[in-house]
Amino acid sequence: MTDRYHTLIVVLNDDTRDDDCKPLIDAILMLKGVASVSGAVADLGSHMAEERARLEIGQKLLGICYPSRKSV
Repeated sequence: MTDRYHTLIVVLNDDTRDDDCKPLIDAILMLKGVASVSGAVADLGSHMAEERARLEIGQKLLGICYPSRKSV
């Protein structure tokens, strides 16, 4: 038995102006089975989440590039 989706989520690379997204939204609306398309406005919460994720990944990369030297 297969799963049935009721929603698909598209994530943009960067915060994008609503008027710049209009052609993309129009194109998605042309796809078969699409009932509606709406945008989620970028806010302080989404900005904080992105920055926290960026910081966490950066710290992990630094840990890989410069591992701590523990004496044995």
